[in-house]
Amino acid sequence: MAGERKDPYRNFRFRVEVAGIQQAGFSEVSGFDASISVIEYREGNEVITPRKLPGLAKYGNITLKWGVTDSLDMYNWMAEAIQGKIARKTVTIIAINEEGQDVATWQVIEAWPSKYSAPGFNGSGNEVAIENLELAHEGMTRTK
Repeated sequence: MAGERKDPYRNFRFRVEVAGIQQAGFSEVSGFDASISVIEYREGNEVITPRKLPGLAKYGNITLKWGVTDSLDMYNWMAEAIQGKIARKTVTIIAINEEGQDVATWQVIEAWPSKYSAPGFNGSGNEVAIENLELAHEGMTRTK
């Protein structure tokens, strides 16, 4: 229908799939981005403005946050990495619309855990205990 308005998807409805890991859910996913370095180059006989050439592609580390449960899957992935057993996995981040359907998907390849943070505790606090896992990776594509 011409002129039909499409609302953007909400950022609070999503799920994360990590190959081989059965983590129930995540409260936040952040940091997934891609950029290309810029190389400035100029020869002495050219105009005074340097040329800008594309350099290496870079991908930001992804941070996953989740409420502490009895699941050790994500922690064990990091613990194995600390022991020198780096297991690279595909991570898929999926946006979900109001009807519960998958609507936008980002796939991250060759991801591995590079940093783990245990939750902080506060005797007078009123919040959920949150674990964090930072993932390094070698590429990201939007697949839907």
